[in-house]
Amino acid sequence: MKRLILLLPLLAALLFPAPPLTASAVDGRYAVCEQDVWFYAGASEEERLFLIPDTYYVRVLEEGEVYSTVEYLTDDPPYKKLLGYCRTADLLFVEFIPVRPYLRKQITVTYTLPESGDLGDDALTSVERTFVYYGDRYESGQLYLYVLWEGTFGYIPADTPPEYEHNTDYLTATGGEGETLEPSQENGGINATQIIVICLACGATVAIAIILMKGKRRQPNNEPQDF
Repeated sequence: MKRLILLLPLLAALLFPAPPLTASAVDGRYAVCEQDVWFYAGASEEERLFLIPDTYYVRVLEEGEVYSTVEYLTDDPPYKKLLGYCRTADLLFVEFIPVRPYLRKQITVTYTLPESGDLGDDALTSVERTFVYYGDRYESGQLYLYVLWEGTFGYIPADTPPEYEHNTDYLTATGGEGETLEPSQENGGINATQIIVICLACGATVAIAIILMKGKRRQPNNEPQDF
């Protein structure tokens, strides 16, 4: 009986194993910016930098009541990670790791140079620059793009925002586009592996009971027998 009591905790561990770590617990939780979500340099409305491209994500480092600490993009030249803030109410949190969390887009801008007088064909009439695009904003009716060029962030004026492909994985999170959790883990149900463990544990319980019963000695009978 004592042996059975000592084995009960082990059987309980087999029957009810600790839940596996979810994607959000391991790699940080992601949130999609559906539309008009600002990226802030500080936790204040005065620190607005740009609107994050629609349907792309930020990785949430710390969820706050009003502002959450986030990061956008990665340190992968020519791209550079940005640390900042987003309003928590504007974020749509997801429980999977998106395949394409950040928009990786570069834009090339051609600048026309002023006329150089009598230098003729040797004078440059234009110059091109390639920027990493992060987002955009309007000020006094003028569109500005927030970009990175040679390690420096800043704004450049533009006539129209750049075109890019939108994400749809957050609309159908179970469609296989992202690294989603298994339904049994999301809903708290029992998956196939847990069923097998339960069956083995039940079999072990029966085997232990049989062994204990066989090992129990019968009390000797001291009464005299008639011949």
